[in-house]
Amino acid sequence: MSNVKQLRDRLPENEKITINLGYVDLGRIDLLVQEGFYSNRSDFIRTAIRNQIDTHAEIVSKSVERHTMELGLRDYSRADLEALRDAGEVLHVKVVGLARIAADVSPELAQQTIGSITVLGALQASAEIKKALADRIR
Repeated sequence: MSNVKQLRDRLPENEKITINLGYVDLGRIDLLVQEGFYSNRSDFIRTAIRNQIDTHAEIVSKSVERHTMELGLRDYSRADLEALRDAGEVLHVKVVGLARIAADVSPELAQQTIGSITVLGALQASAEIKKALADRIR
C-alpha cells in the first residue's frame, strides 16, 4: 500500500459553522430531538436553514440572476431567443465583453424575449434591435 498516492485533496462536502442560541431556544430544540422529531441538534438546524432557503427561493434566484454576468463573447441567435419565447422565459443579458444579437432576429422577437441588457464593453445588434430595446439597454 505504500505505492498508493493521493492525487488531490478531497474537498469537504459541507462547512462547519458556529451559532449562539439562547437557553430557551436550545431547550426547545432538545425537546424536539428527545421527542424524535429530529435525530440531533444539527439535524434540526439544517432542516430549519433549508426551510428558510426554500421560503426565499424566488428572491435568491432573482438575486443570482441580477448579479451574474458572463465574461467574454456572448452570441444570441434567433433559435436561442425563439426557444426562450416558446418556454415563456425572459432573458436578462449581462455581459462583460461583447454581446451580439444575430442579424436575423426581429425587433418583435427581441422585445418578447429580452427583459434587459447590461453590457460592459460593446453590444452588436442591428439599429432596429437597438431602437426596439432602447428602454431596456443600460
